[in-house]
Amino acid sequence: MKAKIHVYLKPGVLDPQGVAVSVALQNMGFPEVKSARQGKLIELDLHGVSGEQAKARADEMCKRLLANPVIESYSIEIE
Repeated sequence: MKAKIHVYLKPGVLDPQGVAVSVALQNMGFPEVKSARQGKLIELDLHGVSGEQAKARADEMCKRLLANPVIESYSIEIE
């Protein structure tokens, strides 16, 4: 079982990396880029659990370590 966890900043939280990416792309000749937000993707290989268990375990991992609930949101995709 594979879990893909997308972690991203909540709306309203400053994203200096996203701003840097946006400015760099504009300076490289991509004027259509008006803004960018940066996040992270974490892929986990989970063994010995069902799909429901994998999602529940991944959710617990996010709450305890992988995401900061004050400034970040996350979504979990199980394959």
